[in-house]
Amino acid sequence: MSSRPLANSELGWLAYDPAPESASLARLAPSYGLFINGTFTDPGAHEQVPTLNPATEATLATVAHAVDEDVDRAVRAARHAYDTVWSVTSGAERAKYLFRIARLIQERSRELAVVETLDNGKPIRESRDVDIPLAAAHFFYYAGWADKLDHAGYGANPRPLGVAGQIIPWNFPLLMAAWKLAPALAAGNTCVLKPAETTPLSALILAEILQQAELPPGVVNIVTGDGATGAALVEHPGVDKIAFTGSTEVGRAIQARLAGRGTHLTLELGGKGANIVFDDAPIDEMIEGIIDGIFFNQGHVCCAGSRLLVQETVADEVLRRLERRVEQLRVGDPLDKNTDVGAINSRAQLTRIEELVAAGESEGATRYSSSCALPEQGYWFAPTVFTDVSQTHRIAREEIFGPVLSVLTFRTPEEAVSKANNTTYGLACGVWSEKGSRTLWVAERLRAGVIWANTYNRFDPTSPFGGVRESGFGREGGRQGLAAYLDV
Repeated sequence: MSSRPLANSELGWLAYDPAPESASLARLAPSYGLFINGTFTDPGAHEQVPTLNPATEATLATVAHAVDEDVDRAVRAARHAYDTVWSVTSGAERAKYLFRIARLIQERSRELAVVETLDNGKPIRESRDVDIPLAAAHFFYYAGWADKLDHAGYGANPRPLGVAGQIIPWNFPLLMAAWKLAPALAAGNTCVLKPAETTPLSALILAEILQQAELPPGVVNIVTGDGATGAALVEHPGVDKIAFTGSTEVGRAIQARLAGRGTHLTLELGGKGANIVFDDAPIDEMIEGIIDGIFFNQGHVCCAGSRLLVQETVADEVLRRLERRVEQLRVGDPLDKNTDVGAINSRAQLTRIEELVAAGESEGATRYSSSCALPEQGYWFAPTVFTDVSQTHRIAREEIFGPVLSVLTFRTPEEAVSKANNTTYGLACGVWSEKGSRTLWVAERLRAGVIWANTYNRFDPTSPFGGVRESGFGREGGRQGLAAYLDV
């Protein structure tokens, strides 16, 4: 680099007074049971597991750990609700429940945003402005489809599958629940939802919302626990459909367990997204797009633009601006409205990030990390950029799932496509160029389920999302998201 980026301590004009949101808005119970057949079970009847605030390591609440018998009760409740209530409820009536759920999410949005930030570690700005509004939008959107399934393009009188088992990750807890529940319910299925072990609280608040909405008992059941709980749900013979979002390793294991059983399956797995920057890209917008692509939600995004491919002629200028922008990111208290990058979700995930960053350094890549001061308590990692990266480096091949960007260069569009496709994943890519013809030429040749042009990490309930190759199969969102829950 021709000049050193300014350190945080030198950027006095970027100083902000603290602007924390109140944690008391969360109104959490000290302990939670399972949500089965429309009611919460007695927390004392199950083993209780603490869920932690990753920013402080303090216990937020204790949550029941569901065992096989609990999963069986939940599936049976879902089956009974499907047979006696939900499958015979008209689409117009199902829509009313979904609209009601969406409105209640909006009414409790401030509370839900605080709960999500406390339990996950993401900045309150992201929970407040992205996660919660999008969760409500998905229920609104699929409420509109519930009475129009005959016109969805899947033939006359499409039928629901039955009982859907849904397993969601910890990076977008409430949003992932909405992605899965809303289309399943609109299509006439009943559900058993298994939240992530480290982030169960927003799903349990959602259970309260389902009670407020007077959703018939058993239509949605929520069982909390670890991987063993998820495995029990996958292996239960009463489940007609499994929808999983998580790691490629676990997704591969689920597919093996379901082989030959006839259970419907969709998988949304990991990624190693390439963000491709051409020499004519609008540089100011592009720098913000790179930042959003990798540091949004601490990089805990399956479609994160974790590989930056920059055309050689502009590489020096892009890196100079990028490092300056990274230095300006505010890392700290997730409840502070000024925070850009929050806490890593768990000790295990922080260890994984540290391992891969160490591998990047040992393999010869050049590391630049923000000079930000990290809090002493909790799980934190400074935003990091690697240059001099080779395609053989682990940081260029493996999903880091953290605030770590690997930068590679290219000379021609053909080389950019070749490097972008040089991965086992295929979830998302971004292309930055002011030439529409070049953007379309590249997009047609990228092997990924989602391709953004001059933007990154843009989501909308009307647009399908999903991957190819080791990033999974099936789509969530849009009209295509209904197909996963219909017999078509």
